[in-house]
Amino acid sequence: MSYVDGLLARTPPAIRRLAMRHHELIKFAIVGGTTFIIDMAIFYSLTLSFMENKPVIARVISGVVATIASYFLNREWAFRDRGGRQPHQEMILFFVISGIGVVLAAAPLWVANNLFDIRHGVSTTSLVLIDFVLGFILGNILQMAFRFWALRKFAFPDELAEELAPIPLHTGAESHRDADTDTADDTPQSDDNGPTRRVS
Repeated sequence: MSYVDGLLARTPPAIRRLAMRHHELIKFAIVGGTTFIIDMAIFYSLTLSFMENKPVIARVISGVVATIASYFLNREWAFRDRGGRQPHQEMILFFVISGIGVVLAAAPLWVANNLFDIRHGVSTTSLVLIDFVLGFILGNILQMAFRFWALRKFAFPDELAEELAPIPLHTGAESHRDADTDTADDTPQSDDNGPTRRVS
């Protein structure tokens, strides 16, 4: 049992049911939080040193490194019960989707720097705050929403679960018809001498 599974086992039943219903989203968010720290540490290490005037490039570099870590964490933990594709297809799709996510994460910074030129005449403290809000709050919201949808649909499709889906049960109307048929088989035909009586 993993640490997370043990933690869930000690939670109230209502919370446990909710967590189990959305377990992939919760695990994906935990992976996202871990790679967020990796991403932010690399980004600020670059922008506060030799890439001070190149925040978009720094954002792309940090995003690529975080994406590599994200692949292994998502594959081996968050989406480990999914699959259906060959490993090389899965990896290609993951990195294509994540590459689009990196572009989405860098888009707010690109707009702010190239269309509004916000870096001129701004203090270092203000730049750190602006980069954090645009690159790590707004940018990550955009890319995480896209990646969660796209990874589940394309990279880690739940094909096995679809193949093993149970055959639907009879509808209520069909059950009533079956019951009527069974009753008719067990009930003797009425005659002109009196009402029909069911035989036990």
